[in-house]
Amino acid sequence: MIFNVASAIPGFSHVKTVELKKIDDFFMQLKSGEDETSFTLINPYLLREYPFEIPSFYKEILQIDKESAILILNIMIVAKPIEHSTINFIAPVIFNTDSKTMAQVLLDQEKYPDYGIMEGIKDYLKGNDEA
Repeated sequence: MIFNVASAIPGFSHVKTVELKKIDDFFMQLKSGEDETSFTLINPYLLREYPFEIPSFYKEILQIDKESAILILNIMIVAKPIEHSTINFIAPVIFNTDSKTMAQVLLDQEKYPDYGIMEGIKDYLKGNDEA
């Protein structure tokens, strides 16, 4: 599915359109329409509870209302082994699948102190005995 970038992805302001491709139930790939830039995204709700309020600015630019179909994912930095990978929970990527718009949203760290920028996926994997 192709999306228009409604607000520049931090560090990637040249990216204006992206393609979202499902890899499996956990992972998706976000690929730039302008170059070879690509991100691995993960469904946070398969790992943890993840409540937050989408700031009104982003609701407006993404054309989100109560009827909108939205998808929330997080950027993951993939490492080998997978247990060393990290997830950015403080800046979710939000897609409005109705309007075909997306943006990376930077949440207020003071309001959401439990969401980090580089949280280890190992902390959320089942059967982890090292927590």
